[in-house]
Amino acid sequence: MSNTDPQSKSFINYSEKFYNLLNNSIKDMVHTVMLVDDEPDNIMLLRRALRKTKGLNIVTANDGEEALQKVRELNGHLTLIVSDQRMPKMTGTEFMKIINNEYPNIMKIIVTGYSDVDAMIDGVNDCQLNYFLIKPVDVEDLKLIMSECISLFELKLSKNILSKDLKELFFTTIKSISSALDAKDTYTHGHSHRVTLYSLILAQELGVDEIMMEEIETAGLLHDIGKIGISEGILCKPGKLTDEEYETIKKHPSIGKKILIGIKKLDKVRDWISTHHERWDGRGYLEGLKESEIPLPARILAIADTYDAMTSNRSYRKGLPHEVASEEIQRCSGSQFDPELVKVFMKVEHIFKEAVKDPIEYYNKYSVLSKSIEHKE
Repeated sequence: MSNTDPQSKSFINYSEKFYNLLNNSIKDMVHTVMLVDDEPDNIMLLRRALRKTKGLNIVTANDGEEALQKVRELNGHLTLIVSDQRMPKMTGTEFMKIINNEYPNIMKIIVTGYSDVDAMIDGVNDCQLNYFLIKPVDVEDLKLIMSECISLFELKLSKNILSKDLKELFFTTIKSISSALDAKDTYTHGHSHRVTLYSLILAQELGVDEIMMEEIETAGLLHDIGKIGISEGILCKPGKLTDEEYETIKKHPSIGKKILIGIKKLDKVRDWISTHHERWDGRGYLEGLKESEIPLPARILAIADTYDAMTSNRSYRKGLPHEVASEEIQRCSGSQFDPELVKVFMKVEHIFKEAVKDPIEYYNKYSVLSKSIEHKE
């Protein structure tokens, strides 16, 4: 990768962005705390006790129904709810159970004047309460408990930001490696991204879940990582490869598997990468696996990889038209490719044809990793 490569710059500068985002998200945060009680004097007492506490925004409600409406109006943007248990219309635990289902990150405290064992059990099991307090409660003690809950909320928030940023860093790194690999050969530039795109199109049509979509996207971007260990003289050779050179090329799935050993997050991906040149009839490499012995994502990658190889320009030939590539994939159904997956390909081949014209736009549309980074709170 050159120093001017955008992916490289993104990766090199990432740690600074990473820590700045984490620190700035927590620094000087204003926490919204809701007080819920049908006794106005109790709310007034707490408001007075909290009025000098910096960084707090106090919201109040007289019963569970009113509180629930206000929480929803705020779209759950609260840090902590302190609620009485015995209230008209809805008990504190009934209210907190709904809150826990809809907004699980909000900290929750119930205060009650009754030693209600059933309510305490409900609070632990159904509401995931942080505290269940029996009156009378000293106001200063309650303030300390609320402060602890706010600290726990900040810790959870920082972990969420950390998790999101680590995922973005991982995705950025994967794309950087993929781009560096494709750059080794001018004629295969963008190959990994196109194979990933075609794999995602097939996987979406199959209806696989989001987690597997993410893993397939990662596998597509890294499916040829083993070619890092193959000399450019062989990879970029303009003419036909010798038998010895072809045997060297065939080692790239095993090299890729070795490169990814030890990265627990990529255990499944590693196995898919090492088997994406296996054939349905068992005549592929490395292990001669056949039919369902080959992991489904590897069978998907096989079709996507072959389609791109046929439709992309090479130093020794121009890319084939979509129709020719499509006919070849159909012809190899049951021999090279999973026949059921070929049927899926035929359902979406029109998308393949359009995607060839603008793979970047289509990749942005189908990428699951980038969308999960953008939308995850």
